[in-house]
Amino acid sequence: MVAGQSRRKFLGSVGAAALTTCLTGGTHAGARVFENGAQKAGALRPFGFVIHGGAGTVERSRMTPEREKAYRDKLTEALLAGFGVLEKGGASLDAVVSAITLLEDSPLFNAGKGAVFTSAGTNELDSSIMDGRTLKAGAVAGLKRVKNPILLARLVMEQSPHVMMTGEGAETFAAQMGVELVDPKYFHTEERWQQLQRIKEAEKNPPPKKSKLEREAAPFDEHKFGTVGAVCLDRAGNLGAGTSTGGMTNKRFGRVGDSPIIGAGTYADNGTCAVSCTGDGEYFIRSAVAHNVTAMMRYGGKSVEQSAAAALERVGKLGGTGGLIALDGRGNFATPFNTSGMYRGWIGPDGRPHVAIYKD
Repeated sequence: MVAGQSRRKFLGSVGAAALTTCLTGGTHAGARVFENGAQKAGALRPFGFVIHGGAGTVERSRMTPEREKAYRDKLTEALLAGFGVLEKGGASLDAVVSAITLLEDSPLFNAGKGAVFTSAGTNELDSSIMDGRTLKAGAVAGLKRVKNPILLARLVMEQSPHVMMTGEGAETFAAQMGVELVDPKYFHTEERWQQLQRIKEAEKNPPPKKSKLEREAAPFDEHKFGTVGAVCLDRAGNLGAGTSTGGMTNKRFGRVGDSPIIGAGTYADNGTCAVSCTGDGEYFIRSAVAHNVTAMMRYGGKSVEQSAAAALERVGKLGGTGGLIALDGRGNFATPFNTSGMYRGWIGPDGRPHVAIYKD
């Protein structure tokens, strides 16, 4: 499956020039102005911030006005949180963490409080973060008691010699670092619980006249979106990226998706761009999507828009669905997806948050 005409239309309608203007505020005071690829002396650096709340089957016909408003309000709140950090000259990773913790605390998204249930009826959370300046990264997986996994991922990066920690070991480290631990019941939401029950019922009583593949895919398709992520360019010109998720509803056997895997679900490099992904994790892992975007920029000379679209197209050809956000060092960004919708938003120095859900 490829991203298709609707995705190309989306990128075309807010292409490189428009996106740069959106994030840098055009050529007004405080904007980055380039001449022959170089920044003018004395020009203030711009900053930009892009977030996502997951890609999947997100259709207007199945969204109530109240629920849509709730999503838009929370995405806007997260954008403004990141903006608040950046306008004061804060670092990209501080903005990333400020936004993702807000989304983790919301039951609307499949991360933190809103995490989906495993087949065993538990919640297992994954997260990762990466610094584009140093290429340092931190990741955690299989967490059951950490309230905000993105905070622990950052501590793994900054306070340990490792890149990834999992399960009980990661939570032991969290306790040593003073990270807030909660009773696993904290993650229980009735909506996510009922999603699991519907999937289990569908497994026992699959719809007639459908192939085995259709029966397996149908229950997951409705609720596989919700992973959250953020990419950021700060005034110092540094890029950062972070991703957090509750994984896949009804997942088994300690399954881990792409979100905590550096190079698959998250990547940041000041020389290219910052990336956060959402979707069918197995396909994003196999395609090393996040790193693939940066590699096409570095070695192929492609723009961030071209690279993001090509990386997602490769996922589609393998049969995977999802989306990603990518932001380069000049404020150009892309938000391609090959599903019916993706919760997403962006904000620049003008302080005006922009939120979108559907293809148009």
